[in-house]
Amino acid sequence: MSDKEERKVSGKKDAYRGRSSRNKSGSRTKDNAVDRSSSVASGSKATGSRRGNQESKGKKTRGGSVEVQPTVSHILQLKGKRPIVGLTAYDAIMGRAVSDSGVDFLLVGDSVGTTLLGYDTTIPVTLDDMVRHTAAVRRSNPNCLLVADLPFGEASLSFDRLLESTRRLMQEGGADAIKLEGGKDVADDIEKLVATGIPVLGHIGLLPQTVKAIGGYRKYGASKEEAEDLYTDAIALEEAGCFAIVGEMIEPKVASELARQVLPPLIGIGSGEACDGQILVTTDLLGWSNGPVPSFVRPYANLNQIVSKALGEFVQEIRNRQLPTK
Repeated sequence: MSDKEERKVSGKKDAYRGRSSRNKSGSRTKDNAVDRSSSVASGSKATGSRRGNQESKGKKTRGGSVEVQPTVSHILQLKGKRPIVGLTAYDAIMGRAVSDSGVDFLLVGDSVGTTLLGYDTTIPVTLDDMVRHTAAVRRSNPNCLLVADLPFGEASLSFDRLLESTRRLMQEGGADAIKLEGGKDVADDIEKLVATGIPVLGHIGLLPQTVKAIGGYRKYGASKEEAEDLYTDAIALEEAGCFAIVGEMIEPKVASELARQVLPPLIGIGSGEACDGQILVTTDLLGWSNGPVPSFVRPYANLNQIVSKALGEFVQEIRNRQLPTK
């Protein structure tokens, strides 16, 4: 392995520990930060892209294939090898089905509020809700990589409150990691969590928990200023030690450049195909929802129609005194 390759691998390991490549004083060089930020804003190809060459580790199955253990380190190592796939799950049945599909990780999202609990936004979802639904998914999936959303307000009070909320999601809910919305504004807290051994999935771009403040859903990164802000947020999360970053509703060219520039995988949702992976709300994917489906989602089924038809047939047969026997 060349000296250059060794430096890349070393940099990737350090990034997961919350110490990405820095100069001797312990901070990024200003010129390098400006160059990379400008590259994101302009959409031009970056120089000095930093990707490691770590191989995924696992055990061989009887057929000779490698069965990779579902860990956050595995997600980090997939960058540059193949697209990462994540889906949401909110209960035991859905969790089992999603896990059996072969996804890399399951997310118990606070989207449970808009998909199952009847809320218009994710803001009313409580920590108790998240613990309950995370535990339900874990009970049917003892071996999956399970990430749980930190709900609205839990990161805005004190670090002690944040740590206690995280403890509940992991100890009571069975989560392997947590997802926390925000960029540079939450990076210090994320770094503290990572230092205590808590894996964190970051989230930039559209932040559903702030949708009331921003006035609705929209794309991010159309202007140079927004693109540079996204870059700043992504780098802050990288340096804080996030094992991956969700990028929601980011302009595809900007998302592509972010994926090229940062060490953690950028997992897109409505941010184009050039991200390091994709995550979607499972009920949107299955056509099993009460509200409109985002324009970037291709429904792979229409469960609303299938379920309605099946239940309607049952009701009609009962009313016709045709009690099903099989």
